[in-house]
Amino acid sequence: MIDYFALALGHGLLAIALLRLVMRPGLDDDPLIGALQTEAEGNRKAASTAGRNAARRERQTGDDEPDTDA
Repeated sequence: MIDYFALALGHGLLAIALLRLVMRPGLDDDPLIGALQTEAEGNRKAASTAGRNAARRERQTGDDEPDTDA
């Protein structure tokens, strides 16, 4: 009788721990996937000449900003 109780208790606690891990809200959020999707979208836009020119202008405007730290 004690053996069945010990087995049930151990497996029950493992099941609770597994459920708590699986139900975590941040489990499916991967920041790398978001970065890869953004990069893929930029590459898709850059497939045309107009898209490449727009991406180039966007990069250039980011580099021309004055440094206000001084």
